[in-house]
Parts: sequence; structure tokens; C-alpha cells
Amino acid sequence: MTITEPSAGPACPPADGRTPTLAHVAELAGVSPATASRVLSGSTRVSRTARMQVEEAVQRLGYVRRRPASREPRTSGAVAVVFCEDSARVFADPFFARVLWGVKRELDGRAPLVILMAGRPEEWRSTAEYLRGGHAAGVLLISSHRDHPAALVHAAAGAPVVLAGRPLTDVPLPYVDADNRGGARAAVRHLAASGRRAVATIAGPSDMAAGVDRLAGYRAAAEEAGLDTTGLIGRGDFGQLSGEHAMNRLLDRRPDLDAVLCASDPMAVGALRALRRAGRRVPDDVAVVGFDDAPIAQRVRPRLTTVRQPIEDLGARCVRELRACMAGKGLTDRGVVLKTKLIVRDSA
Repeated sequence: MTITEPSAGPACPPADGRTPTLAHVAELAGVSPATASRVLSGSTRVSRTARMQVEEAVQRLGYVRRRPASREPRTSGAVAVVFCEDSARVFADPFFARVLWGVKRELDGRAPLVILMAGRPEEWRSTAEYLRGGHAAGVLLISSHRDHPAALVHAAAGAPVVLAGRPLTDVPLPYVDADNRGGARAAVRHLAASGRRAVATIAGPSDMAAGVDRLAGYRAAAEEAGLDTTGLIGRGDFGQLSGEHAMNRLLDRRPDLDAVLCASDPMAVGALRALRRAGRRVPDDVAVVGFDDAPIAQRVRPRLTTVRQPIEDLGARCVRELRACMAGKGLTDRGVVLKTKLIVRDSA
């Protein structure tokens, strides 16, 4: 799948040679200074078009939002971990706890750790205000959606930012990701090699790199194996209930399906529940593969075949990259991609 984003083009500072200001950004973007300020503050009360125009203007001008001179300098050395999901999702999904464990393990008490939730608009506003206050020496952005990275950079007031997961826009930020495409391709190849011909997928959100890349890997492997994917692509939000609903819809559209790749283990658990209710045996009638290798993968019955991604290592590597940025060391590569591995168990 190809995602096309507007090109920001080369930086073009004001013709008079002055340092670009918010007014210059607003003028180039064709919006009011108030609208430009809301975009840079991470407010959701702006249209997607206005947000894209402002972000493009920021990149072309090379504009950097600075904290007012009256603010206190950063003295805490704290690392802020920003989860771009509703707090209920963060506490319910073990993925986030495992990432955080990797972060904490790598920090090893050498810096204060601040955990921020930014899933709802009010959470995002409070998080942006905290970061604008200069309280964090570095920021880790977890589970970001399409527009989050650019907004966070401006809110971070100059603090280095590292993403867990590649950005979907051209924001020049270092990131650490898992090989989502390769993992999905390995899963589909395994299903095709076992004789499955109607292989479905329950993809993740289209505004997250993990959702986009796992779907792209599924498509590539299906094409490689000569599989017809018509009516076999469903979508969820990585949560269990969404996987159950998506599986029901797939069964209605393609009752002949004989395998499904789910873009997360919780969605795979939901799919297993839907299949049981529909009277489909796993793996005899329908093979099921998840993604993550969460603890639940070995607790469900049948035990879940899944793509293992090194979640704790991802959190730890994010900290190492952030430390390098905080120390002013240039990274050799903007993106670090960790290997995934197909773990074959009973469900496929």
C-alpha cells in the first residue's frame, strides 16, 4: 500500500532573512495566527486541511517553536513517555506494559520517568502544556497516529523526540520499529504453504504505521502466492472486541475463508471467539495467526500461532536512541527496524 503525503519541499526562510515566526507560518499556510497556534499546540479543534497546511509551512520555513524567556530551563532530566491512546486502552493492552518495562529496564533509575496519556483531546492538551513547560529532557512517543508526531515536536519545545514506530508523515524524527511487513509476509507464506487459499486479514488502523505495514505485508505475500483477497480484508483497532466484530463481517462476506491473519493478538482472540460461535473449528476449518506474541497467545485454546515482535527490546532501544539525541550525538540511521519471528503453535 502506498501512502502519499504532501511534499514539504526545501526550507525557505523569510525573504528578509529574519528568524521565522508564528506569523510567517500562518501567512504561508493561509490561516490565521490563532489557527496556526492551535495546530502547533496539538489542539484537535482544527481541520485536517489546516493542520497539513500549517505543518508544511513549518517545515518549509524551518520554524522552531521556542518557549517564552520567562520559563524555567530544563533541570529535571526527566524522560516523558507519551502514550497516544486512551488510558483505558493503555491499561488493558499488555503491549504498553511491555514497552514500558523495556523503557524502565534501560533507564535503570538514571533519569526520572514521567508517563503521560494523550488519547483523548483533553489528555493531549494537558500533555502538550506539560511539555511546553520544559519539564522533560527527552520524549518517547508510543502508539502514535498519523498527526501526532508533528504536533508533539512543537509541543516538546526543543526537547529531542524518538518514536516507537515509524511516522506516516515526513517528520524528520528518529524511530524504532519492528519489521511489521516482514512479519505479516512470513505469516501469509506459512498459511499458503499449509494449503490455505482463502486467506483473510483483520488489519489495524490505517492511521498507524503498524496497521499500514502489516496490511502491506499481507497484500505482498498474498500476491506472491497467487491468492485472491477479494472480500477478505477487514479492519479493527487492535482491540479484542474489534477483532470479533471484524471476523463476523468477514464470515458474512466470504463464508469460504479458511485462514485469517490478525494484526494483533487481542484481535486474534476476538476472532477465535467469533469462529467458535459460528461453529468453525480452529485450525481444521479456519487457521488463525496473530501478531505480537503477547502472554495471552499461550493461554488461549488452541494456543495461538503468532508473529513475535521484540516489544521489551523496542522500548529499551528507544531509550538508547533518545539518550544519543539528548547527548547531541547524530544517529547513523533515522530508523531502526527490529526483527520479527513467526511462532508456530496450534491455531495454524
